[in-house]
Amino acid sequence: MSDDEDDRDVLLPRETGVLFGHADAERALLEAYQGGRIPHAWLIGGPPGIGKATLAYRLARFVLAHPDPRLPAVQKATTLAVDADNPVARRIAAQAQGDFLVLERVINEKTGKLFTEIRVEDVRRSVPFFGSTSGEGGWRIAIVDSVDELNAAGANTLLKVLEEPPARALLLLVNNAPGRELPTLRSRCRRLLLRPLDAADVARAVTAATGRNADDPEVQQAADAAEGSVARAISLLDGPAAALRQRVLDLFAQLPDPDPRALHVLGDALGGSEPQTLATFMDMVNGWLSARLSGEPRPARQMARTAEVWEKVNRAAREVETYNLERKPLVFAVFGLLAEAARG
Repeated sequence: MSDDEDDRDVLLPRETGVLFGHADAERALLEAYQGGRIPHAWLIGGPPGIGKATLAYRLARFVLAHPDPRLPAVQKATTLAVDADNPVARRIAAQAQGDFLVLERVINEKTGKLFTEIRVEDVRRSVPFFGSTSGEGGWRIAIVDSVDELNAAGANTLLKVLEEPPARALLLLVNNAPGRELPTLRSRCRRLLLRPLDAADVARAVTAATGRNADDPEVQQAADAAEGSVARAISLLDGPAAALRQRVLDLFAQLPDPDPRALHVLGDALGGSEPQTLATFMDMVNGWLSARLSGEPRPARQMARTAEVWEKVNRAAREVETYNLERKPLVFAVFGLLAEAARG
């Protein structure tokens, strides 16, 4: 969700009817449902912007549109696709499906910006939601997008629901940093790890989300540079975002000893209060950390250190956003922490 959602030209996951590059993951979810013993909670992990929420919404639509897994329509299905004209698909897109709950950051009416985390009072809505009687088909489904944005109180509230799930309940937890979620949450979920998309799938997904032609040279360049992230490719279609991204990439390449002069230049580029520049910067930082957490196996000590760095840099970014602090000190602090993670 963005601060200017009403002015956007990009389809959100709840509106997106197509999925690219995750056929194996989709098949795993479909076969679990067809078998009639689908786990009540899934932790769908992977780097930001690769389609995790899109897949979660896709499963939710399918289950709510086909509440009995024994029916021929379910048993014959080869994907989780639901026609856009299906009443369930229309209601989910309009945020009007009664047996469906989404927990995410919401707009702070005082500031007009998103809260920096998912509020515990919103998470508490899941308790009566799963405790009530389902009105349509018997299923109640909640998506948490994302568990990385829960605070400790929110995570503990969600854990209580996971510990005693009611019948015919599904919780789909989107996770942008596999490995740093609470062990107590992880142990109660079936894990499903998604990988970054190849450039061709990124271009196709950008086309589906924005309506731009996949053969457009700008779309191709953004897809090639997006490192498997559809969200990053869309942001790179904005020229200034592409320049900012290159500065950050150059500094990543210099770790663990980034050039202080380049850090000053990046800090100047992030100056002001434009939310998108900060969001682009933090998306890339989190992508770098996520790659270290979900990539090749590393010693447990290094993984724990990287998870700690993730927590620190995102806390610092939330404080900058909340209190409108100077961004250049954030750049130096973040790259200091990334240097520590790079050294192991």
